[in-house]
Amino acid sequence: MDSRPVGFFDSGFGGASVLAKALSMLPNEDYIYFGDDANAPYGDKSDGDIARLTFAAMDALASFGVKAIVLACNTATATCVGDVRKHLSIPVVSVEPAIKPACGTPGSGKILMLGTAATTRLARYRALCARMPRPERIVSVACPGLVERIERGLIRPGDFDDLLDSYLSFLHGKQIDGIVLGCTHYVFIGEAISVYAKARFTGECRLFDGNAATVRQLGRVLEKNGLVNGAGRARVEYHTSGDRARLEPLFRSLLIQSEDRAF
Repeated sequence: MDSRPVGFFDSGFGGASVLAKALSMLPNEDYIYFGDDANAPYGDKSDGDIARLTFAAMDALASFGVKAIVLACNTATATCVGDVRKHLSIPVVSVEPAIKPACGTPGSGKILMLGTAATTRLARYRALCARMPRPERIVSVACPGLVERIERGLIRPGDFDDLLDSYLSFLHGKQIDGIVLGCTHYVFIGEAISVYAKARFTGECRLFDGNAATVRQLGRVLEKNGLVNGAGRARVEYHTSGDRARLEPLFRSLLIQSEDRAF
């Protein structure tokens, strides 16, 4: 048994949606969360800046004595997860857009992948799409601005319609079989995206995220490396590079709200 906590990292609040899944699936572990809110969002930064910030955050988490880290940021994962794993001596589990299960959805419609500008342009993500049986079915759309609103606590239906219109109006009336939430922040606004999509597209518009798959992988990694804790109580210690007094209450609120959400 290893009682050290598991570290979670994201550029802001998005990783809390993955952490919420871990609290329900791995309740005997304890957790330390670090959000780089002072530098969020990462999605519109250069690859070099994303890597530099990610390495600094990973070193900060490692200094807290965590036994493994979940890199709960699709943008950071797509940019530098391989280098991060080489840099650290503890296991690093990363997120991945749920393209594979979404592409398994029957139908002739499109699979819409909503992500940050960085995620959708990077080779790791493009290679993932190319491995799908019908890659031409995938429509990848960068959605700058969504993360900033979520970081301000906006998550209700209607809070994002203007931005979504600017990115998705070319698809209005089309058949959309699945929608991949390709940024961990977007899980918080799953209801808002679903309401928007079903009013403007045909097809099932089923939502997909990779959070449960990430936590299952975390469980396998902990077990394989002899790092499982059988006596933890799902305690969460919160850290941020931003204004903790302002951000922690919002983080805790989003964490609670997202625990019952699954797509």
